[in-house]
Amino acid sequence: MKNSGLGTRDPGPEKCEQASASGLGSLPSPESQVPSPGFLTVRRYPGLSSYKPIWRAMQAFTDARDADTLDELWIVEHPPVFTLGQAGKMEHVLMPGEIPVVPVDRGGQVTYHGPGQIVAYPLVDLRRLKFGIRDFVCRIEQAIIDTLAHWNIGAERKAGAPGVYVAGAKVAALGLRVRRGCTFHGLAFNVNMDLEPFHRINPCGYEGLQVTQVMDLGGPSRLDEVEAELVTQLARQFGLEARTAPPPMTNGAGATAESSVNLAVP
Repeated sequence: MKNSGLGTRDPGPEKCEQASASGLGSLPSPESQVPSPGFLTVRRYPGLSSYKPIWRAMQAFTDARDADTLDELWIVEHPPVFTLGQAGKMEHVLMPGEIPVVPVDRGGQVTYHGPGQIVAYPLVDLRRLKFGIRDFVCRIEQAIIDTLAHWNIGAERKAGAPGVYVAGAKVAALGLRVRRGCTFHGLAFNVNMDLEPFHRINPCGYEGLQVTQVMDLGGPSRLDEVEAELVTQLARQFGLEARTAPPPMTNGAGATAESSVNLAVP
């Protein structure tokens, strides 16, 4: 499989067989569609982890993995940073101010990461799981939808705009990269954060797009509570058994700001 990024090219609700009219519901028996046994190694990075070291670590992991490498899910919380996808246009970065802008190799436009947001990076071998990229996107979206449903929050997809929405406001964004059939980058799920920086950009390239978060929708404010349910739902959609492991030593944890405010990325 050639390198690819995933951005605004979205399968849409009509392409996701698991979507119901309400946006709720799950894939039928995902466990039966993948090899068994299969494991998903879940690594939770403590504190705030600077974006660039995690990004570089994802690239290195993907480049080094082989057919026997177990799939992983990295759970991270970043200090404030805007990331601009491969197709991103600087015109959508309105007033970044003191928050750095980092061009990256995922699909999509500009988004914001900051404290109070769950960022989950699924490092998955699509060929081994026999998933197409569109199926994989649908499964990630469904995991988020099912996570929100746990707290009776009705969420849905929006045709042409990857991610998950509640009453038209975006609660989770997606941006992926596929290299040699393996994914990196992932999803950003707003839980309990300062949403002001989203007003400094056109989120995901859409002017005036409203953004929301779990806490404001009546869900929990604690990230660990939402993370636990999200991991359960992602593992279920991937048909894998989640098991925890410590993060690598080179995690960039504890940093409170990105190392550079420049647009150039080394």
